[in-house]
Amino acid sequence: MKTVALDITSTGWVTTFQDLGRRDTERRGVPTGGAADQHSAAVANLLVGNPRGAALIENLGGELAFVPDADVLLAVTGAPARVTVAGSPADGWSPLVVPAGHEVRVRGDMDQGTRTYLAVNGTPRTKTLLGSAAPDARMGFGQAVTRGSRVLLETEFRGFRRRLFEPPLFRLPVPVPRFDAGPWDIDVVAGHGVQAIAGIREVIEEATYVVTPRSNHVGLRLDGPVLHPDTDTEIVSHGVPIGALQIPHADELIVLGRYRSLTAGYPIVGVASRASLPLLGQAGPGRRLRFRWIDREASLRRFARREAEVRALGYAAAEAFGALGFMEPLRHMN
Repeated sequence: MKTVALDITSTGWVTTFQDLGRRDTERRGVPTGGAADQHSAAVANLLVGNPRGAALIENLGGELAFVPDADVLLAVTGAPARVTVAGSPADGWSPLVVPAGHEVRVRGDMDQGTRTYLAVNGTPRTKTLLGSAAPDARMGFGQAVTRGSRVLLETEFRGFRRRLFEPPLFRLPVPVPRFDAGPWDIDVVAGHGVQAIAGIREVIEEATYVVTPRSNHVGLRLDGPVLHPDTDTEIVSHGVPIGALQIPHADELIVLGRYRSLTAGYPIVGVASRASLPLLGQAGPGRRLRFRWIDREASLRRFARREAEVRALGYAAAEAFGALGFMEPLRHMN
């Protein structure tokens, strides 16, 4: 084990440490939090031999750049991005060996997605809150990575001889999502609230919604047609799942994110499928969304297929890195 430093030379609009979030903390009033695009975060970690829930860096907008002081194994995932090493193009969604002193630059295309993820083989030295590195500004836990700072991590990667312009390091079964230019289709399972608003199912299915600048980590606020309940019956606030479609008093649709809390008395008409949540995590202002109603069984099948792809990648990467001798095969799957 050795300590490696990443000297941060540039950051995006918001650059933070992240992981997949907290477990069993919402009963204490602390949101799960975690990476907005959980798929990209998990894949980035697996591509460098880390546990899928390990801490990494999430970059929102702008350009992230850094210089390692030793050879490192890293991967960049998330929204389509231009990745360069010492000024030369490099692949995203692939393991990269970067020599000491070579600057890595990652610039995402905000027209195709908002967030990129950087994972480096090893364990970053970062604070945790209730067992997670995920930031929570309301709890005073910012986790910001700033220009001029130095990120330290402990790694087992010892490096090996490899030229930068050689073919890809490995041929791994990487499940890369599509980031289409047109409206993104989001699968939704109907909730009990859909029965309380006559015609809302048809309205949502036929409309195209636009993400507004008022969106944040709590939820996406969407501009588009909605209907409201015919009665003034108060809805008792209750916990809601990530991806819940909520209709507040205003004429907008809200898709609740990983930092949501309670319903606040608003009807929940549906819940985005788990397989669609990573795409919602990449949706920024101006992004057009369409919703497709599916049943619970179809939602579970689609998520199971995606999960099987991620696990297949984890096994393949663990076997490859184990053969190189700097990681025990299958040790870092969970």
